[in-house]
Amino acid sequence: MTVELNMPNSWRQETKPHKFCPGCGHGLVLKALGQAIDELGIQDKVVFGCDIGCSLLAWDFFNCDTVQTHHGRTTPVITGVKRARPDRVGIAYMGDGGGYAIGSQHLVNAAMRNEKITVILVNNANYGMTGGQMAPTTLPGMKTETTPYGRDPEMTGYPMQGPEMVAAIVREGGYVARGSIANVRQVKTFVKRALENQLAGNGFSFVEILSSCPTNWSTNAKDTWNFVEQEMPKFFKVGELKVPAKKEE
Repeated sequence: MTVELNMPNSWRQETKPHKFCPGCGHGLVLKALGQAIDELGIQDKVVFGCDIGCSLLAWDFFNCDTVQTHHGRTTPVITGVKRARPDRVGIAYMGDGGGYAIGSQHLVNAAMRNEKITVILVNNANYGMTGGQMAPTTLPGMKTETTPYGRDPEMTGYPMQGPEMVAAIVREGGYVARGSIANVRQVKTFVKRALENQLAGNGFSFVEILSSCPTNWSTNAKDTWNFVEQEMPKFFKVGELKVPAKKEE
């Protein structure tokens, strides 16, 4: 018996509301990812892996093959898929906790091995799903459930700068960038370039995206946007950090 994995054309134009909190940036990130997938025409090749945390709410967002993994294990799962099926387009989608805390060793080693997958990490500076505790990306002085007086770098260190780390260890052929939901067009550009880098077989592709969490930040719309657009980029610089050299014709 043959199992048909391709989605009917009648399904391709369907849409659905996301399941995230009002004001959450995940919906914007996923919209940019979906647009990039459509523009590249790779929907039937994509294997989308999502992590535990708020990112798991994306498990049924796309009409493509999807796997939801244990916390922090999305990168190795998608690595395994890509090694078993090199013709697939492997996308690992996660939050800052899944990528920089419990999953940091997988991120480091996948980058060092130059695995030909695309990792998209959403940075909202806290553990969103479990109530807003301090995360590896919580900014100095930022109040969370576990830092009620603000994060003290002398006690807990400084926030993780993931793209800078990945750019330093990934080999030539890797693509590394940081975007922000304050500029969704740029986010789509970075995500699309990361996917194109995988399609070209160049190497590991990593995009961090600065995002919002008004539920746990306890901010109104104005303050939420100000934090994303003005405060976060002061520490997390937006832009491309590593771009593969163009091959000669």
